[in-house]
Amino acid sequence: MHYPAASHSWTSYMSASTTTADPLEHVERLAAENAVVVFSISSCCMCHAIKRLFCGMGVNPTVYELDEDPLGKEMERALKRLLGGSLAFPVVFIGGKLVGSMDRVMASHINGTLVPLLKEAGALWL
Repeated sequence: MHYPAASHSWTSYMSASTTTADPLEHVERLAAENAVVVFSISSCCMCHAIKRLFCGMGVNPTVYELDEDPLGKEMERALKRLLGGSLAFPVVFIGGKLVGSMDRVMASHINGTLVPLLKEAGALWL
């Protein structure tokens, strides 16, 4: 299954002044623009699994493949800061809020809190 990468869509309409902004602010802005945002590495099996999980639930996440993005390394450093120094992909935001990596998303799915979170963010309607 192919997941459309969103990494190039935002660059075409960003002004030069916003591309030089703080990478942390950039990541937070991207995360807030859509109901579900996944920061991913295209060759990562866990990233693929989380994208499949969301698509299987009827959620269409916005995916940023950092290894294919010109600002990917800067965004990786910003995500590492957000996560307190350790970075594991994928990094998932729902409703603009940091959920975390695969383990946190799967724990939420298993304990039944993921679907209400997705509904609250407007990613699921049923």
